[in-house]
Amino acid sequence: MSNLIRLLGRRLIALPIMVFGVTLLVFIVMSFSSADPARLALGESASLQALENYREANGLNDPMLVRFARYLGGLVQFDLGESFTGVPISQMVAENFPKTLQLTFIGLAIAVVLALVLGVIAALYRDRWPDQLIRVISIASLATPSFWLALLMIQAFGNIPGGAGWFPAVVNWIPFTQDPAGYANTMFLPSLALAIPVAGSLIRVVRTAMVEELDRDYVRTAIGAGIPKPVVIARNVLRNALITPLTVLGLRVGYLMGGAVVIEMIFNIQGMGQLIFQGITRNDVNIVQGVTITVAIAFIVVNLIVDLLYVMVNPRIRSI
Repeated sequence: MSNLIRLLGRRLIALPIMVFGVTLLVFIVMSFSSADPARLALGESASLQALENYREANGLNDPMLVRFARYLGGLVQFDLGESFTGVPISQMVAENFPKTLQLTFIGLAIAVVLALVLGVIAALYRDRWPDQLIRVISIASLATPSFWLALLMIQAFGNIPGGAGWFPAVVNWIPFTQDPAGYANTMFLPSLALAIPVAGSLIRVVRTAMVEELDRDYVRTAIGAGIPKPVVIARNVLRNALITPLTVLGLRVGYLMGGAVVIEMIFNIQGMGQLIFQGITRNDVNIVQGVTITVAIAFIVVNLIVDLLYVMVNPRIRSI
């Protein structure tokens, strides 16, 4: 337990350092934007004096380090600034980010289930027809862009002319607590489109890890001692084989969040994708900056959680 606490302590110490680095990088990049916040806030007809007064009042003329320190101080208080319309960015994020998180983690859950089932089957039937079939499926899934797959799913299963009409092509957000069945119906297509490319990569990783574990001496010894093979696989092989897939999974969370932004645009889900699109089309640097930092911090936190999952899956990691 003490090793687990030390591991957690090291990760928590590294967390604010990584958040600081990401925030600094995003702030510097967005500082080079050609958009003029004063012009966006006051309009094209504003006088030069009015523009200058706005810049002075909002600290836009201050040196970059001063502006960054002020932004960082606000970030600590969960203040991401305001859009040029005066709406707090933190309010926009609070309204939209939960939807993106739900889409991301439902897609992640589907990808994990598909990868575990198909990867284990491929390993148990290695070099036989189930393994070859699953290999073709995984390669095809990995090569399929999620946005293109989403469009194909809408054409095939969406409630549009020519589609099966099983699922909505345009999502009208329904909270899970209000209507679980309606929520599942609206989230199925976007989540599946997001999950399949990720599942394609995870299947191969799970299959490889399982094959390596099945060839170890302890598996042959346990089976030779009379322990049923399914018990050995469930209790030992699968648990040890999950270490490598977890590593890949932590990296894939960032891909899922980025893919969720695109999927939201296709299905008209009012999440972070719509928010960042609005920021880009309006040249609202504060919105783009706030959304980018929020997603980056979420990615860092998720990878911290994945690091701790390593310990839960394999206690040997605790000594690292």
